[in-house]
Amino acid sequence: MASGFFAVLDDIATLLDDVAAMSKIATKKTAGILGDDLAVNAEKASGFVSKRELPVLWAITKGSLLNKIIILPIAFLLSAFLPWAVTLILVLGGLYLAFEGAEKIYEFFVPHAPAHIPSDLKVYSKSEILEMEKIKIKSAIVTDFILSIEIVIIALGTVLNEPLTNQILVVSLIALIATIGVYGIVALIVRMDEFGVHLININDRNNSFSDKIGRFFVNALPLVIKSLSVIGTIALLLVSGGIFVHNLSFLHNLFPNIPGLLVEFLVGLLAGFLVFLIYKGVKKLFKKD
Repeated sequence: MASGFFAVLDDIATLLDDVAAMSKIATKKTAGILGDDLAVNAEKASGFVSKRELPVLWAITKGSLLNKIIILPIAFLLSAFLPWAVTLILVLGGLYLAFEGAEKIYEFFVPHAPAHIPSDLKVYSKSEILEMEKIKIKSAIVTDFILSIEIVIIALGTVLNEPLTNQILVVSLIALIATIGVYGIVALIVRMDEFGVHLININDRNNSFSDKIGRFFVNALPLVIKSLSVIGTIALLLVSGGIFVHNLSFLHNLFPNIPGLLVEFLVGLLAGFLVFLIYKGVKKLFKKD
């Protein structure tokens, strides 16, 4: 009886050890998309009244958890009964990531028409502000749904040949880490300027040490969000290129003498601009009609 109990404990320990090792690999694979997820959500969670930032972020976090509760069972069913569909979704997701990265590069280099600023700025009522807040939260949750699909499928792709139990444990763990980790860091980022203002107001002295640190945090917020956007764009192209190189046989060992990371970036960049050009062409075609 005792030997059977300890055998079960040994099996559980082995399983947890396997899950930990596979989770580490899956985390590395999804790190790129998490960078973009962080940049996107930091941007979407900012721009609210200071006291509403955390409630809004909590509402988006709950929506993100619900997204993953919906996505995970579907992903595991596909893995169990249609494993080829996981690879297909992975490649399609890679095309979307590459397109998103290429679109960001295009928007950075191609000038846009200046935004129209109305001469009479309307003062919104409390109910109108709350309604606009709800719309922005829904938009953030929809974006999170797309990013969550990509995170789950990429994580699942790393353990596709493992037993279903391991797949469920590893991918569920990655999904949970992604939600708590990303939105926890976003909460710190969007409150950075508030923390800076608090430091500035600690005392009445001008140019004190706390004033300098406070101004640093206030000025750093837009730079941090901008930097995350750049890092996220590079990560999108690397992740998408990696998906294509590792899942499409004709791209295996494409340029053996060039570093793999550079090959993945270039493949992601090329695929992204091809999809972007097709998107622009179709959009222009429909506009003519």
